[in-house]
Amino acid sequence: MKNLQKGDKKLLNAWAFYDWANSVYTLTIASAVFPIFYDSLFSDDNHYIDVFGMHLKNSALISFITAAAFLVVSFISPFLSGIADYVGNKKSFMKFFCYVGALSCMGLYWFDLGNIYVGLAFYFLGLIGYWGSLVFYNSYLPDIAFPEQQDKISAKGYSLGYVGSVLLLIINLVMIMGAENGAAKMQAMRYSFIMVGVWWVLFSQYTYFFLPKGSKETTQKLSRDVIFNGFKELKKVWGLMKKNIPLKRYLGGFFVSSMAVQTVMLVATYFGAQEIQWETEEDGTIGLIKCILIIQLVAVVGAICTSKASNKWGNIPTLIVINGIWATFCALIYFITLPIEFYVMATMAGFVMGGIQSLSRSTYSKLLPETEDTASFFSFYDVAEKIGIVIGMCVYGIIDQITGSPRAAIVILALFFLTSIFLLRRVPKNATSK
Repeated sequence: MKNLQKGDKKLLNAWAFYDWANSVYTLTIASAVFPIFYDSLFSDDNHYIDVFGMHLKNSALISFITAAAFLVVSFISPFLSGIADYVGNKKSFMKFFCYVGALSCMGLYWFDLGNIYVGLAFYFLGLIGYWGSLVFYNSYLPDIAFPEQQDKISAKGYSLGYVGSVLLLIINLVMIMGAENGAAKMQAMRYSFIMVGVWWVLFSQYTYFFLPKGSKETTQKLSRDVIFNGFKELKKVWGLMKKNIPLKRYLGGFFVSSMAVQTVMLVATYFGAQEIQWETEEDGTIGLIKCILIIQLVAVVGAICTSKASNKWGNIPTLIVINGIWATFCALIYFITLPIEFYVMATMAGFVMGGIQSLSRSTYSKLLPETEDTASFFSFYDVAEKIGIVIGMCVYGIIDQITGSPRAAIVILALFFLTSIFLLRRVPKNATSK
């Protein structure tokens, strides 16, 4: 098939459609069904487990495993992305991580406290597969879209992801609600993990059919020199970044913001399961999934509104306002205990969640210098995000382990958002107007 030209509508839509394929992971595995399933494996009065020679709270354990996975991704993504651009076939790398993630989701079917290490391994590899594939997916944005198209198509990708993932979650919710008893509900949740893997692989094929192999027309054989060339490329990118003051300052603000945003998204359901006063266990299960659905649906509106706001007031001012809303959210969540309060906070979080993700990605893309080496530049973006998540999850996990409650940890995250606002204010407001 002949390669489509940059800016082609069919190419843009194919790129955005990968969000439809892979966002079921973030919703079902990272946010909704798996956290509920995982918490249900423990009794109401004992959320602790002896593992790795330690006595850990279950939510702290999953926080530390998550942090470890992100640390691995942050280490391997820089040289992998450099290699991908050098050999001109980053689509193959994207496929590899996609399939690792999808198969690991299916493996969660066998997650149980009796084989906790195997289950944690599948959870660990699922995270690596999902986030590893995003390194290459994000790096395609400046290759397939012109600067004036990037905000809109980035927002469209996130919107497709929210709609697609909600569709599958509704199917999973019907399965879980239709189960006759607790054991049947747990089995329905296990089936949902398999459905995520199948969905991810199946719908990603549309994206792979239209995306080019990479940004270069010719490929080169992978060798020792090529591997070391990836590190050389990163050194060159760092040198260019030090000269690009707006990009350097923006990356600092983004780094701090990522510590908090991704941590809140990853631990929200665990917080709801343990800290909200649900009348019954079944009410808690259904209520938490409903909250996640609210977040996803509102996030679609939030991503679109944020895109329009950035067109009117600029990317940086819009990001500053969104970070302010996030800081308020983290301060307020300390006081909530009732389901209705959790629903209100879920709506608030959903509106700013989609906005900050899509706008952060497109803002970084706009700040990049003219180059074909987009994968190496986006590896910096991804490394900043991953290291931020490592720090955020470790802070959350340590405070949760020490205090036995995640409320204080959530409040600490508000300080991260306030710091991000301070750093973003140092970025020239017209820096993204190119």
